[in-house]
Amino acid sequence: MIEQKVVTPEQLFFEAEREEQFITGSEAIREAIKSANVDMAISYPITPQSESMHLVGDIFAEGYIKEYFRGENEFAVMSSVAGAAMAGVRVFTATGGPGTLRAFEMFPTWSGSRLPIVCAFMTRGINSPLTIQPDTLEMAYMLDTGMLMLHAENGQDLYDMVLKAFVIAEKPDVHVPVGVFADGFFVTHTRDKVNIAPADMKLPSYNPNCAPVPAMDMETVPFRQMRDPFVMKSNFISYAAHASWQQEILAAAERARKYIDSLLGGLIEVENEDADILIIASGTAVSQSREAIQQAKSEGLSVGLVKIKSLRPFPTEQIRRLAAKAKAVIIPEFNRVGWLCREVKTAVDDTTKVVGAPRVFGGMTMPPQLIVDEIRRCANE
Repeated sequence: MIEQKVVTPEQLFFEAEREEQFITGSEAIREAIKSANVDMAISYPITPQSESMHLVGDIFAEGYIKEYFRGENEFAVMSSVAGAAMAGVRVFTATGGPGTLRAFEMFPTWSGSRLPIVCAFMTRGINSPLTIQPDTLEMAYMLDTGMLMLHAENGQDLYDMVLKAFVIAEKPDVHVPVGVFADGFFVTHTRDKVNIAPADMKLPSYNPNCAPVPAMDMETVPFRQMRDPFVMKSNFISYAAHASWQQEILAAAERARKYIDSLLGGLIEVENEDADILIIASGTAVSQSREAIQQAKSEGLSVGLVKIKSLRPFPTEQIRRLAAKAKAVIIPEFNRVGWLCREVKTAVDDTTKVVGAPRVFGGMTMPPQLIVDEIRRCANE
């Protein structure tokens, strides 16, 4: 391991000279964790996440991480990660697909406990018959866990989002977990150019004394998440306590907006926003949309693009404003339920202009031509 120096997040994210590397998304996670000053990583293998945590284990051997463990299953991993975070250490893990669902009970528990855990989710099919191919259906289940949710388009997004997620999660006025989602295989196993910060720099350590709830240690009586016995009772005080706490978790996510804006350059990115036809997408559907827009441009069709980087918090007001000017809004997705379409429809005033298509699922790719067909159809209506 090379000697690392602690630098400010601003210096690491924006000022340090970066090196371009041609790497996979899994390798991008390895590089992010090198600079994240992580105390502990806990893993359990599941495709397509296995390689990323294997690589994190490699850098543990090199000294970049203080502790590294393998859990006995996904639920055990997420429970162990919660215990580590309750004790006041910076932790990282990753999962995907059926692993996400097996561990699902723990995610709202993380949020309710105000644990600043960062977890990478490599999305894949979750329904029978079994598939290891990419599908973002699991993200539909995660939307109401209280977790912040970022969606990476490519390896660069994945690197930046994982590294910056620690800073966002640990802000005292936020202090909830962050899930960084990437479309399995499309991102995790595809090589791309990724600009990497120097490996001799790392983030400052996590300071649990800045947490809104005390860490659990030898001098702090447990539990971090349940210190008052009345919350277990069936009475009005219990109901009020639970309701107000859930409202506080939602408020914490809202307070994260300003940090996502400053560190990730906003919750969305917009191109050609005044076009009559607007595509709204997240993840690798953004990349396919870019190709479709180029094809449409060659046919004389003007199309705008809204890339959504943050799903929780959701850019509701920005989507409402952008959609109001458009004749049609096309939402391509890599899942069958159209969870992003649902989110957009809750934000816009006129839902009749929202086109929830094309959708592919079960691991299928999305030919840009499918998006072009929707663009033509909307242009001719």
